[in-house]
Amino acid sequence: MGASVHLVAPRTLLPAGVASWPVSTSSDLDAAIAEEPDVLMMLRIQSERMHAAFFPHEREYARQWGLHDERFARLGADTMIMHPGPMNRGLEISATAADSERSVILDQVTNGVSIRMAVLYLVLSGTTAVDA
Repeated sequence: MGASVHLVAPRTLLPAGVASWPVSTSSDLDAAIAEEPDVLMMLRIQSERMHAAFFPHEREYARQWGLHDERFARLGADTMIMHPGPMNRGLEISATAADSERSVILDQVTNGVSIRMAVLYLVLSGTTAVDA
């Protein structure tokens, strides 16, 4: 669809095989922000699935990869902020960023329910999008 996707994360959290995907990768969120993205999508840290060997300390993660207030202030005025929820405020995203006018998080969470319902319907009913 013409989007240029750039994944930013600690190297230990990037998916296996990502080098073959049509995306670029980095571990430097500040450099990605300097590229003036149209959209910045943060993801929830699933601490229940994290293992110490792969995940840095929470303070280090928040400092290097979190969308804190100073990073948020450097984003372009039109940069849309996304997060699928639930959020760990202060870890991956600050309250300022999450609650800003540029945030579409509540819409994203609301629409995600409908999307999951539609996918479940298609999977369970045995129909395809072409049949529907």
